[in-house]
Amino acid sequence: MKRDSKLSGVLHVLLHMAEMNGPATSETLARAMNTNPVVVRRLMAGLRKAGFVASAKGHGGGWVLGCPLSAMTLGDVHAALGAPALLAVGLRDAQSSCLVEQAVNHALGAAYAEAEGLLVARLHGVKLSVLAEDFHRGMQARGLSLEDFHHEL
Repeated sequence: MKRDSKLSGVLHVLLHMAEMNGPATSETLARAMNTNPVVVRRLMAGLRKAGFVASAKGHGGGWVLGCPLSAMTLGDVHAALGAPALLAVGLRDAQSSCLVEQAVNHALGAAYAEAEGLLVARLHGVKLSVLAEDFHRGMQARGLSLEDFHHEL
């Protein structure tokens, strides 16, 4: 089963955007995410609606952060993406008439809901600024500058 990596990809892009000196085009961000610019525009629509990014059209336009990283949590970004399922497991047949399967579904459904609730709560406790600080520590530890970083894009 393929895992949904939208949240991870969008977080990656938001951190890149925080380090840029101006707007980033969908094409530039798509290269950072290793995807198509159309996918970037689709993902950014939810972030724009939440106020996390803004866009400007025309020459010199592109995407910019709509608020500081300290105002966004991982959970906020997850919600802006439509709150996709975080667990890649599920029930075999959620509407089964089999009493055995109903018992299994009840036990697993409760466990899955509790696990997902804990994960969502944890995501809401982590600000994107903490990720940016971790990135900067990693850059410093490797002796890299932001100029080295900008060559990645």
